[in-house]
Amino acid sequence: MVNHRQRQQASWKGSCWNPSLAACLLPLLAAMSAGNARADIQAGRTAARALSSTERPKGPVVITPTRRDPLPGVVVKSPTATGAGKRPAPQPRILPRTAPQSPGTYPWRLNITATVFWVGEDATERNPVANHKSSWDSAWKESFGGFDNPDPLHRTMDFRPKTFIPRQNPFYVALPYNDVCKGEHKPEASRVIPWFHREFSGKGQSVCKGRWVQIIYNKRSCFAQWEDCGPFTTEDWPYVFGDKPPVNTHNKGAGIDISPAVRDYLGIPGGTAIVHWRFVEFYRIPRGPWSKWGDNNPFVNPDLGPGKRSLQTREDRLRQQQEAIQRELMKDPAKLRRQLQG
Repeated sequence: MVNHRQRQQASWKGSCWNPSLAACLLPLLAAMSAGNARADIQAGRTAARALSSTERPKGPVVITPTRRDPLPGVVVKSPTATGAGKRPAPQPRILPRTAPQSPGTYPWRLNITATVFWVGEDATERNPVANHKSSWDSAWKESFGGFDNPDPLHRTMDFRPKTFIPRQNPFYVALPYNDVCKGEHKPEASRVIPWFHREFSGKGQSVCKGRWVQIIYNKRSCFAQWEDCGPFTTEDWPYVFGDKPPVNTHNKGAGIDISPAVRDYLGIPGGTAIVHWRFVEFYRIPRGPWSKWGDNNPFVNPDLGPGKRSLQTREDRLRQQQEAIQRELMKDPAKLRRQLQG
């Protein structure tokens, strides 16, 4: 049977067939068919080059989602009802590191229970630790600018509290791990945090605070910054960075706390929901309501661009070391001559 390619070649030969022209066209067709498959990878490389360039533009390099990086919908299956008539919640699941993922993203945490928390929240039975301070900011409420009232009647249409302009990004989350303890990084931090060595800026300086996450609820996508630790624990790195489900069993096994702004943007009707979330590099974050406010927000403060602060710190440290070496050499001119002569 004559297939489509043979008929096409026959038509070319019958009309204006040119062997040299065919030799050029066939590789071109093959390249076009492979182009779409390479598009997302090339976009990631382009974004990475933009980040490393000395002329990096202010703000993010926006990469449009492609078919290679679909947004997973939260599909709550309906298993057979139990004897009490209640349906079990979907089980948390972490996609393996070998699963296909686009540049600048990390594995999804699927079917995770999210609870709502807010800056200035008082301690309750559901929330045993007050949120006037965070794991990384002893004056979090003052740094934020006030009480982040969760009541929808006291919030604006652009997802902020009505009574003041927040000084920090109102799109924030808490995850159950703190990389710092008593002024030092925890022993496992450098081993389990993927970006630790790239973002390290000094002893006891958190490399987790301010990291961006993407949250999905009912096929709606939101972006927020990691600004506190919880719920209920600060040691659960096997879940936050590994492939284990959350160890917490309180509040329906909650594995992430979300702010009122995240709740409202995603359209979550109550205080808990089943969501998906993952870490995302800043250059993949599109502009949205999460890009409007906050001195901790790289969209507002370009000096907080990915790695820029830690890079400046490393450069300052290297400069100090070089100056110290020069001072030592100047104390011994003979040693300096030997060093210069190799």
